[in-house]
Amino acid sequence: MQGASALEKLLREQHDPRIRVFVIWEPVLPTDFGAPSTATLRRLSDLRVSQYWDKEHLVSRALGETDSSSVVWDYASVYEPGKLWSAAPPSAAYSHAPVVRAIDWTKKAID
Repeated sequence: MQGASALEKLLREQHDPRIRVFVIWEPVLPTDFGAPSTATLRRLSDLRVSQYWDKEHLVSRALGETDSSSVVWDYASVYEPGKLWSAAPPSAAYSHAPVVRAIDWTKKAID
């Protein structure tokens, strides 16, 4: 949850309406029984944020997951404007994990 709070803070400082954030929630920890609660989703209230529940780890697999030890989670990536995902994700301009430790570099990549 620290990553979500750090991301919300970053968005309060970044006013560019062209920024889009996609948050993918997935079951990783033993306590992840289901989709995130409304209270959890409210941690990211910025209108530029879209949040998704990925029970099957489809995004994680697209980013390189091959088994339970390689799950891609708590991960931030920044893509250049106009980059679109097709069969595979495009190369990120910046990516790092965990989100809370990557937030300063994520902000620099956005700038």
